[in-house]
Amino acid sequence: MPHPMPPLAIRAYTATSALGCGLRAHADALAASRGGLSPNNFSVAPLDCWIGRVAGVEEEPLPAGLSDWDCRNNRLAWLALRQDGFTDAVHATRERYGSGRVAVLLGTSTASIGATEEGYRRLDHGRMPADLHRPVLHTPHSLAGFVAAAFELEGPCLTVATACSSSAKVFANAERMIRLGLVDAAIVGGTDSLCDSVLFGFNSLELVSPDPCRPFDARRNGISIGEAAGFAILERVTEPNDAPLLIGYGEASDAHHMSTPHPEGLGAELALRDALARAGIAPGDVDYINLHGTASQKNDEVEAALIARTFPTHTRASSTKGFTGHTLGAAGILETVLTLLAMRDGRVPGNLGANEPDPLCGPQMAWQPETRDIRIALSNSFGFGGNNACLAFAHAGHAA
Repeated sequence: MPHPMPPLAIRAYTATSALGCGLRAHADALAASRGGLSPNNFSVAPLDCWIGRVAGVEEEPLPAGLSDWDCRNNRLAWLALRQDGFTDAVHATRERYGSGRVAVLLGTSTASIGATEEGYRRLDHGRMPADLHRPVLHTPHSLAGFVAAAFELEGPCLTVATACSSSAKVFANAERMIRLGLVDAAIVGGTDSLCDSVLFGFNSLELVSPDPCRPFDARRNGISIGEAAGFAILERVTEPNDAPLLIGYGEASDAHHMSTPHPEGLGAELALRDALARAGIAPGDVDYINLHGTASQKNDEVEAALIARTFPTHTRASSTKGFTGHTLGAAGILETVLTLLAMRDGRVPGNLGANEPDPLCGPQMAWQPETRDIRIALSNSFGFGGNNACLAFAHAGHAA
């Protein structure tokens, strides 16, 4: 088992999703148990489902100096980067440490594939149309490259693409780089935007629900796909402050199946155990768990059993995908932000959408919102191929 790690301070964080732009919009939606899913009006061909779409992305072009990076995915990222004082926080971090000592570590599963789809729909004699003939755009690294360019950062720049665990695993990358002295701070997070490849790809796997998703409901029938962008700044704890902390992480890859989790959740359990060990805590110390909870049959079955057999009854757990949909490579950072808000506000989010609890769920499940002091929390992110991540967070006082 790994040894406990020195905590890292989360100096700033923000998110954009179907719930709105910025921390206040997300906190208000959680408090009111108000979801952001709506009937599909995005795909180029009919697909009967609900989605978590961010309003206004199309009306937010990038500045002229960044126009080569312009696409829906990077517009969504730019929207999030300009909320909650995050841009000012990045500038202050660059000023404090230097542009070469700040890493950009971002997760995505779609990157700018929506722009590539558009290009193929509008091929000009077999070639990309002139307005989309931009090589930096049609690459999985488009997001991280864009953010590094936007802030003129020259430190390590890394894209993590491990499906739905992508923007959770970047926290682990940041901890290692900071601990090894490669950088002094890291911008972590991720963005995934709606595109036809994702909508029809998941539909071909018979995973998309025609109704709003119902995580951990006995009658759940699939996922609702959403889009989101979120970011955070990580650095060492150098002085007492009120910043929340990353206190642990766990990663595992069980490689059981390309799209189905291990039936006993072995990889998920290993990631969970490693997160607890790095945080130096026991299951009974955990106040709240933001579950991966996609509303697919297998994921919820495996995760419900894992939580029921691992945690005491006083630990609370819920999925927030009923609010936002499954935001794929952005799920890790979005649900990190929702977890940090739950800790800040002392409010456990309810498991929105579930009306008939799955019998596999234990007493840990919070079906309705609850007021509770949350000192330590976890966030689970499980991706295709058995690629699992678990993050552990605590209030600032945990480092004392």
